Amino acid sequence: MASRLPRYRSSSPERTLMAPALKRKAQDQNDPPVRKIHKPLSKSITSTAPKPLTKPRPPTLTAGTRATQISDLTKQLGEAKSQAREHIHALNLANDEIATLKRTHSMQVSELEYDIRKGQLQVEELDQDLQLARTEVQKLRENVNQLTSTGQDMQQQLSNDAEVIAALRAEVEALKSEAIDAESVRRQLHNTIQELKGNIRVFCRVRPDPSPELANVSYSKEKRDIVVTSTSESATGQQRKDVHSFTFDRVFEPHATQAEVFEEVSQLAQSCTDGYNVCIFAYGQTGSGKSFTMEGGQTEETAGMIPRAVDQVFRVTNDLKSRGWEYTLEGQFLEIYNETINDLLASSSSATSTSSTSSSPQYNIKHDPQTRTTTVTNLTSVPLTSPAHVRSLLLRSQSRRSVASTLMNEHSSRSHSVFRVKIEGVNETNGERCVGWLNLVDLAGSERLNVSFAGSVGPGAERLKETQNINKSLSSLGDVISALGEKGANGEKHVPYRNSKLTYLLQYSLSGSSKTLMILNLSPLAAHLNESLNSLRFATKVNNTTIGTAKSSKQSR
Repeated sequence: MASRLPRYRSSSPERTLMAPALKRKAQDQNDPPVRKIHKPLSKSITSTAPKPLTKPRPPTLTAGTRATQISDLTKQLGEAKSQAREHIHALNLANDEIATLKRTHSMQVSELEYDIRKGQLQVEELDQDLQLARTEVQKLRENVNQLTSTGQDMQQQLSNDAEVIAALRAEVEALKSEAIDAESVRRQLHNTIQELKGNIRVFCRVRPDPSPELANVSYSKEKRDIVVTSTSESATGQQRKDVHSFTFDRVFEPHATQAEVFEEVSQLAQSCTDGYNVCIFAYGQTGSGKSFTMEGGQTEETAGMIPRAVDQVFRVTNDLKSRGWEYTLEGQFLEIYNETINDLLASSSSATSTSSTSSSPQYNIKHDPQTRTTTVTNLTSVPLTSPAHVRSLLLRSQSRRSVASTLMNEHSSRSHSVFRVKIEGVNETNGERCVGWLNLVDLAGSERLNVSFAGSVGPGAERLKETQNINKSLSSLGDVISALGEKGANGEKHVPYRNSKLTYLLQYSLSGSSKTLMILNLSPLAAHLNESLNSLRFATKVNNTTIGTAKSSKQSR
């Protein structure tokens, strides 16, 4: 009878259960397992189970009820079979669910074992990390101990270094004091050397000229003598050879460069920063190279004495900053034309006009005997910031200077140009102050009237007046220098500074508290021989003059 009962077949529970298990096992490689909590057996199995079988009571057979009893028994037997089938079906379901629970339990056990192994691996890794951490801590402790020891050594070293630094600072202060004292000694020695060379000196420079018609000029090996040979006709008509020899502080031959000339001039620029008034002027006939010597060309190689002197001043003042000195520089540029002062740096071109009008500024020369300084009222004064700034001022002033054409030179300077630089220094260390004036003068051409303007008419009258004023001022310059030399002997000689605007302007730059340098410029042409001889004689007169001891304008607070 049991074989006739229908079997309950599940729908492949192993396949449906193993698939999620394999999926979860694949996910365990990256994610931790998720534990599932399975519910107990379904209540439906117990709730639908049939009632337990009861022992049937034996029927009470009677004759009248036999057929009925058989019918009831048959019915009861069917019901018993039906209950048996239900019990078997429930048993099959229970067996299937038990098998499913076993498989699920097995999978859960596997998962738990995997979690345990994974946890053990993590514990082992943590143990390794802990061991590494303990090793690092031990190293750190050793480093801390070492650093502590090193810190103590460094603290001791810093203490020693502090003592060394204090000693070095004291030594630096002592060296600064020595440097300041040495600077004072250097200034004194420099001034002594300049006085031994002469407070008034004369250089002679011969202009290069490719013309074949040159005068017979020779030079000594010592570069101090120049010999000019000329021929003339005596009263009896015989040819006479005259030899003229002149001696100066330095003679520069035609091949001499601007740098070679300035090498001798640079010491005077140094004296100006030391607080002495300095005057450097170029003298000579028209076309002898005065403007080239003083202003020069546009290149560094051809730069003249003015830009080179200013470069020297800026260089020296910058070097003296390390010794406590601070300097300020101011520049003025003027010309003296027909005994009238014109401002070459004025903003308006009317200020440089040669005609005198009531609206033009009045430039008056004023002297301060206490400080031995000279000022010109209403004259433009420009702070000098760099050598390039000075070069721009030179270009600006050159376009305003009075020039004209003469028989000696097509572009002849008809005025004396004066570039004045005020150099004021203060030493904050010892309170010392000094003021020096550097005067760089390009004199107008010196020549005789019959040479420059013989037969001139019309504009020649103006040129004649210009030449007369030029020669008068140059003659006054010679008189002042001669008087200074004679005053040095008896101290009572009158010095005619007021005879010209030029000498009056340069009063404190030509007297005993100054240093003066004349650069005589000569033309080597034979046609200019007589003018060259006149210039050489004038320069010799200046060179033979001795001016008293120079005095610095340094002051103490």
